[in-house]
Amino acid sequence: MKISVLGLGYVGCVSAACLADSGHTVVGVDINPVKVGVLNEGRTPIIEREIEEIIARARKEGKLRATTDIAEALRDADASVVCVGTPSKPNGSLDLTYVERVCREIGELLRGRERRHIVVIRSTILPGTMRSMVIPTLERSSGARAGVDFGVCFNPEFLREGTSVYDYYHPPKIIVGSANRDDASAVMAMYEGIDAPRFITELEVSEMVKYADNTFHGLKVCFANEIGDICKELGIDSGDVMNIFCSDTKLNVSRNYLKPGFAFGGSCLPKDLRALTYKATSMDLKVPVLSAILESNEYHLRRGIRMVMDTGSKRIGILGLSFKEGTDDLRESPIVSLIETLLGKGYELKIFDRNVNLARLVGANREYIEKHIKHISRLMTEDVGELTAFAEVVVVGNKSDEFKAIVEGLGERHTVIDFVRLADRIDTKARYVGFCW
Repeated sequence: MKISVLGLGYVGCVSAACLADSGHTVVGVDINPVKVGVLNEGRTPIIEREIEEIIARARKEGKLRATTDIAEALRDADASVVCVGTPSKPNGSLDLTYVERVCREIGELLRGRERRHIVVIRSTILPGTMRSMVIPTLERSSGARAGVDFGVCFNPEFLREGTSVYDYYHPPKIIVGSANRDDASAVMAMYEGIDAPRFITELEVSEMVKYADNTFHGLKVCFANEIGDICKELGIDSGDVMNIFCSDTKLNVSRNYLKPGFAFGGSCLPKDLRALTYKATSMDLKVPVLSAILESNEYHLRRGIRMVMDTGSKRIGILGLSFKEGTDDLRESPIVSLIETLLGKGYELKIFDRNVNLARLVGANREYIEKHIKHISRLMTEDVGELTAFAEVVVVGNKSDEFKAIVEGLGERHTVIDFVRLADRIDTKARYVGFCW
């Protein structure tokens, strides 16, 4: 492809050089004539391992050059890759001045153009920016329609300073967001030969992934530091602790626990978090990340309660009482807390949970049920039909296998509030509301 790369900062320079090294013909654009001159001399305007050799090779092969003239760069280009900066404003919001300006200039150059051109935004922007600013700016300045007369895609980068060339050729994933699958496929083809998981998705999803990634990276640093602080005070080698922690790719460094849903509960997580944060406090340590976990969990519980109350219905059916499927354990179950709150506010409830019903008779948690939640256990039914006939709102509290079929059998008079995402697709006549989706 013939590609223009707009902005020769860190991301733009590496993207331009590596695209050229992969066989594309690339013209880099920057308003700084020094950067342009340095690159045209076959040298690098940034400090980065391997980039000097790649630029020199691409220049020698005639695959890479730079200019300050955006019109010259776009004249024969199939795609424009926007890599301009999105710095923070003093209040923390993003300054989109450079992105908007470049989009306006690209749009003006696309006016009346018959050859299809794809605008690829690689700058980091918040979800919704493509639809609220990028596409309208391009359409206004070009007089053309995005997705029809020209393509628009979002293609986030995952380059770390110091290893960005390696990261370009060995990315954790390649993501292209677009409303037009053909345009997305064309952009994905720019990375032919690179082995990585590939995702073509919605614009907003592609925008959000970068923020989910970077927020999680920051969270991991702070989590490790707070664990390290506690270890140091206790005379424990934090390196050994975290090496063992990271060796667990089944639960710790894995997909587990990283799916949006309702608050956590059970006999371990709340108790152990309280104990560890209490220990830290007793040693005069501040652990704001660890301390905020239970606070966040409580917020999600309150949010779930509010969602039920906002329906305006008073007859509530609960599918799943234990804190997760396949167990009868009710200790610190957030569903129990939700039920107690609703009862206190005068709601009528019926509850179905096959495992808990069995536990009332023979289970190890029978004593807990009788002592702590006897008032709740009286609300339980063994007949799902009785619950669905009674309830106006059905709350899904865990992922028991049988619940999906029950929800899909509900009628138009029901509202379903799904706390656990029973499935990616639910076919039901009921009004369906997901908790975090």
